[in-house]
Amino acid sequence: MLTIDQATHDAIVAHAREDHPDEACGVVAGPVGSDRPARFVPMTNAERSPTFFRFDPQEQFRVWREMDDRDEEPLVIYHSHTSTEAYPSRTDISYAAEPGAHYVVVSTRESGSDDGPVEFRSYRIIDGVVTEEEVRVVPTYALASEGEPTPRA
Repeated sequence: MLTIDQATHDAIVAHAREDHPDEACGVVAGPVGSDRPARFVPMTNAERSPTFFRFDPQEQFRVWREMDDRDEEPLVIYHSHTSTEAYPSRTDISYAAEPGAHYVVVSTRESGSDDGPVEFRSYRIIDGVVTEEEVRVVPTYALASEGEPTPRA
């Protein structure tokens, strides 16, 4: 299950709407081993395409290096679909290289860049196998003593 705070969820959706009609992409970093998405990092879709995304290689190198320096890892890797459902494409699956990450796909096909419904779904993608997981949006986080995310109202 992906547990994500409301502000980060909303930031991902806002980025998807902002980049529509092109696909948006980015990561949410978190402390290594925590499975607590904490730092929203919107990135540039180097393809600037409504049907495909690719991180800019230099930006990706910089972001991954920054995560290493901060003892973080990419806990959520997200992108948007602008005219199809929120399900990973064959290309998305082939590019999924972080087995510990939650892969979030946001579909803006119904509302585009306007307010309105979006699909927000999360998957685990390991060795080409896609498994959808529940998404739980919490108001905010508090770290429990054992390091697990705990919702706080």
